[in-house]
Amino acid sequence: MSIPSPSQRTRVERLPKRGAYDRETIDAILDEGFVCHVGFVLGPQPFVIPTGYARDGDRLLIHGSSASRMLRTLRAGVDMCVTVTLLDALVLARSAFHHSMNYRSVVVLGRATPVEKWDEKMEAMRMLVEHILPGRWKDCRKPNEAEMKATTVLAISLDESSAKIRTGPPLDDEEDYALTHWAGLLPFMPRAGTPERDPRLPSAVSLPGYVARYTRGK
Repeated sequence: MSIPSPSQRTRVERLPKRGAYDRETIDAILDEGFVCHVGFVLGPQPFVIPTGYARDGDRLLIHGSSASRMLRTLRAGVDMCVTVTLLDALVLARSAFHHSMNYRSVVVLGRATPVEKWDEKMEAMRMLVEHILPGRWKDCRKPNEAEMKATTVLAISLDESSAKIRTGPPLDDEEDYALTHWAGLLPFMPRAGTPERDPRLPSAVSLPGYVARYTRGK
C-alpha cells in the first residue's frame, strides 16, 4: 500500500522520525486497540471523551446513546479529533529525564457523518461487537428496533490520520551509560484473565471457544 503525504495537521512535528503515515501501520494499531478518545469543542468548552470504536475499511465507527451530548454535537459536523494509544513497554533509563514509554498511537482528524440506513447501522453494530470479541455477534441477541433507535453510530474518514511510534531501549546521555542503575524495558502485554461465569447463567451453557482462546496483541 502506498504511503500518502500527511496533511499539515497530521504531520508529526515533535520527533518526526517516529511518525508513520502508511495505512498498514495505522490500521494495525486501530485494529488492536479497544478505546479511543474523542476530542471536540462544545461552545467555549473543549471535551475529550473515551469510547469504544471499530474500523470499517477507510473509516472509524463510534457509537453510543442517541441522548449523548457528544454524539449529538459530532453528528452536526463539527471538527473532531480521535486518538488511540497502545502501551508496549515502560522504558527505564539511567537518568530520570530519559525515562519514557514504548507506544503506538494514531491521531485521526475530520468530521463525522451519521450512519442511518438500517442495514448499514446493523452492520456497524456487528463490527463494533466483533472488534472487541471476534465470534461474539453470532452468539448474542441482535439489537431490536427500540435499541437501534436509542443508539447513534457515527463514521469518520481515515483520510487525515497519522501514527506515532516509539520502540527500542532507553536513550541515555553518553556519559550516563557508565552508571550502574538498572536500565531496560518493562514490557506490557495485553492478556485476558480467566473467564468468570454470570451467576445467573444456566450450568448447561458451556464456555465458548472464542472466549476460552481469546488473545489480543501484535
